[in-house]
Amino acid sequence: MSASVKRPCEAEAWQRAASPGAQTAQAPRNGTWLLVAAIVGSSMSFIDGTAVNVALPVLQRELSASSANAQWVVEGYSLFLSALILLGGSFGDRFGRRLVYGCGIALFAAASLGCALARSIEWLIAARCVQGIGAALATPGSLALISANFSGEARGRAIGTWSGFSAITSVIGPVLGGWLVQFASWRFVFLINLPLAAFVIAILWLRVGESRDEAASRRVDVLGATLATVGLGALVYGLIRVQGATFDALGFAAVAVGGTALAGFIVAEARERNPMMRLDLFASRRFSAANLYTLLLYAALGGSLFFVPFDLINVQGYPPAYAGAALLPMIGIMFALSRFSGGLVARIGPRMPLGIGALLAAAGFAVFAFAGVGGSYWTTFFPGAVILGLGGAAFVAPLTTTVLDAVDVSHAGIASGVNNAVSRTAGLVAVAALGIALAATFSTSLARRTAADHRLAAASLALLQREHARIVAGSIPRDIRAARQGALLTAAIRRAYADGFRTTMLLAALLALLAAPLALDPSFAKNASSR
Repeated sequence: MSASVKRPCEAEAWQRAASPGAQTAQAPRNGTWLLVAAIVGSSMSFIDGTAVNVALPVLQRELSASSANAQWVVEGYSLFLSALILLGGSFGDRFGRRLVYGCGIALFAAASLGCALARSIEWLIAARCVQGIGAALATPGSLALISANFSGEARGRAIGTWSGFSAITSVIGPVLGGWLVQFASWRFVFLINLPLAAFVIAILWLRVGESRDEAASRRVDVLGATLATVGLGALVYGLIRVQGATFDALGFAAVAVGGTALAGFIVAEARERNPMMRLDLFASRRFSAANLYTLLLYAALGGSLFFVPFDLINVQGYPPAYAGAALLPMIGIMFALSRFSGGLVARIGPRMPLGIGALLAAAGFAVFAFAGVGGSYWTTFFPGAVILGLGGAAFVAPLTTTVLDAVDVSHAGIASGVNNAVSRTAGLVAVAALGIALAATFSTSLARRTAADHRLAAASLALLQREHARIVAGSIPRDIRAARQGALLTAAIRRAYADGFRTTMLLAALLALLAAPLALDPSFAKNASSR
């Protein structure tokens, strides 16, 4: 999923975990340096996540990658981050938060260099997988360092500062990524992480003390981490492999293996004394309903927004810098209104904000679905971005509050981690699943359009068949552009991708509509018991 949509429960959980009655502000002596290290380290992940999405259409063309390989550039990163993020948080508690955070930043930076130097799409995918492991170690660590070193009102102010800068980097990411791709190279999207990482590691080494949970078990849930990684990896591999295929036995077998491994993960976590995912939290009806809502809505967001840059750049013809800025209205509205919507829960409960938010998100996706080809931004993507922003502002903060209200304050950090893992996993699987729908619609539409155009020669149709794996993302390879009937082929490809994009957006709208009725769950009533 695009990182421009703030994940539920990342900052607020730690704020709720602070002692409710604390009135004094206690900050560490080097609190400013610690906060800088947490903010800059987090910004690497936020900027990278949004900037890479904008760079994908361009690097796909430069590395002659297929649509499936382009998806793996995002999915490889998301896979290891989703599967290991809970383990990364527990590592910090057990072995030292500064140590694990620093190791995550260093690994992320080393993998970023590998991405920048990539000479093939396979090389880039492998480096992105390593980046995901680094992010799984570093992402929980920034807030864990703040929570462990600040207390009382100082902790609240520190987390508020972290949240504000996180919102700013979410805005900067796609714009910076688009600018770098257009005026420099997509490789600089990864290279900018190196000086940032060096700065963070220097601060950690010189200015930040170590902290850990001395009572935490030293036992590592290796089985759970392995089953989660294998399960999600096999499932996503299978879903991507069957895209555009009539029948792919290996793909369906991989889906079956993935489903079996994920079922095994649930069984293993139920039996593990120190699991990476606390299943007992789901005994709360409110917690379960809120996470199901998260699963559906973040599947819609993560799955659909992955394809927006491809449509903007390859189909609409936007320069990368413009494509990076296209969703800024959505981000700006969410940033401006989320604090207000968060306060609504205390007054009216979460039902109305969650229900209205899901319905507005569905309407935004529907607007994107009928963008067509060649229309003005102000009458196509801008209205959809505004509606999505209003929807996000309605549901993000109330969803966070709902999840945290479902558990004891002492479990707020764990609840945050579980909900964050659910949202990331939803986006991971949705990109692959919606890709199947896009590829199927694209192939059908392209075949129909080329069959109806009797001007196309047999050689042109054969060229389309050879390049199918690359053009399914809307990309127009050079040999097609240079072909004698290149203009006709390009128009057909763009129209076919627009048809596939419409299907993807309508499915995302359906997922959002399915989330809306969950807001009516009795456990979401203002005065209902959460357990």
